[in-house]
Amino acid sequence: MPAMTTTALTIEVLRGAQVLPHLEAVAALRMTVFAQWPYLYQGDAGYERDYLAAYAASPGSVFVLARTPAGEVVGASTGLPLVDDGPGFAAPFAAAGIDPVSVFYFGESVLLPAWRGQGLGHAFFDARERHAQALGGFALTAFAAVERADDDPRRPPGHRDHAVFWAGRGYTRQPGLVMQLAWQEVGHASVDHRLTFWTRPLPGAGHPEP
Repeated sequence: MPAMTTTALTIEVLRGAQVLPHLEAVAALRMTVFAQWPYLYQGDAGYERDYLAAYAASPGSVFVLARTPAGEVVGASTGLPLVDDGPGFAAPFAAAGIDPVSVFYFGESVLLPAWRGQGLGHAFFDARERHAQALGGFALTAFAAVERADDDPRRPPGHRDHAVFWAGRGYTRQPGLVMQLAWQEVGHASVDHRLTFWTRPLPGAGHPEP
C-alpha cells in the first residue's frame, strides 16, 4: 500500500511477511512503550521477536508503521484475524456466542511520547479498519485493554486513559468479554492481568452483539 505522510512522519501499511525487515525496531519500540503505565511490562527481546514473527506469519495481518524522514520507527500498530492469534484471545468470543472467524483483532498501538498528540492514534485505527474491510468476512473489530484500579499507587499523576478516545471511534467496552494474560512487570515477577475487550461493528457487515 502507498505510504501516507502526516506531520513529519510517514505512515506505511504492511501486510504479513512484509514487516520482517522491521521486526527488531518494532520489538524495541514495544518494550519501550509498554514499560510505562498502564502495562508496566518488563520486556524480553527474544519473546518480542517471536510474538511479532507469529503476527507476520498470518497472511491477513497488518502492520502500520510511523517512520521519521530518517527511517526510524517511532510508532507501530498491528492487527490480524482473531483466529490467527492464540486460543486465549478467541475463547471469550466463542463463549459469548460470537464466531471468532468474524472478528478482526487489533493487537496494539505504540508511539513514542514525542510524537503523541498529532493524530497518529486516528491514523492507526483508520488504517487497520480499512484493512479489515478490504479483507472482507469480518463483522467486528476488537482490541483488549488491561484493567487497573483507579487507586493504584503506580498510576502517574494526571494520567488520562484512552476510554474517551476509543468511544469516540465507535468502540464499546464489553464487560462480558474478558481474558487473563500473564506478563512480568517492571521490578516484579510474572503477574496475571485482567483485560477487557472493546468492539466495534464494521460498516456493511452483520453485527453480532456480545
